[in-house]
Amino acid sequence: MNKLFPSAAAALAGVVKDNQLLAVGGFGLCGIPEALIDALRDTGVKNLTVISNNAGVDGFGLGKLLDTRQIKKMISSYVGENKEFERQYLAGELELEFTPQGTLAERLRAGGAGIPAFFTKTGVGTIVADGKELREFDGETYVMERALLPDVALVKAHVADKSGNLQFRLTARNFNPAAAMAGKICIVEVEHLVETGTLVPDQIHLPGIYVHRIVVNAHPEKRIEKRTLSEKAGA
Repeated sequence: MNKLFPSAAAALAGVVKDNQLLAVGGFGLCGIPEALIDALRDTGVKNLTVISNNAGVDGFGLGKLLDTRQIKKMISSYVGENKEFERQYLAGELELEFTPQGTLAERLRAGGAGIPAFFTKTGVGTIVADGKELREFDGETYVMERALLPDVALVKAHVADKSGNLQFRLTARNFNPAAAMAGKICIVEVEHLVETGTLVPDQIHLPGIYVHRIVVNAHPEKRIEKRTLSEKAGA
């Protein structure tokens, strides 16, 4: 089975549609599938619900999809660096399901593992637990969280072989493996593509069984969110 596609647009063709639930890997701007996000914007699909730790920043990452109003709802943990996100949410133009970061990761992991729901103490007594089932275990109250099963997962990896086995680079791994495992269809953007059998099995972070389509983006922009400079001693 050939999983390699010539472009991000080709990799999305026939897969993304209006009203879908999508998971997008990354943490801030670290490990985000830049080319796939741009291609998703260019498809014009709308009314998307997007699972992501945050929504990029203004004008970059998922922030581009907020600018074009293609996202109707975010399932996120941290949204504090995106002014357009804040504006749309406060204006009632964007739905938001706040999810604690560890709970968000576990909801994706549970989806990929076939676990429909789980109980956690995180969020009990806060708005996070509103409308959810509470249950007592050993004298402690827990809230039930449902697994996430996105229609499509867009993820970023450093290296893939042609079978879709993936290696992630350092902290850019973040939410990507969990998103990939949970997605019914997983499309991965990579910087390097190698022949199947090149990667040492013990160095494969995610097996190719989870990956359906691959696109190479050899030169991503890789923005950082803040630059800080310190003066050298004696300068």
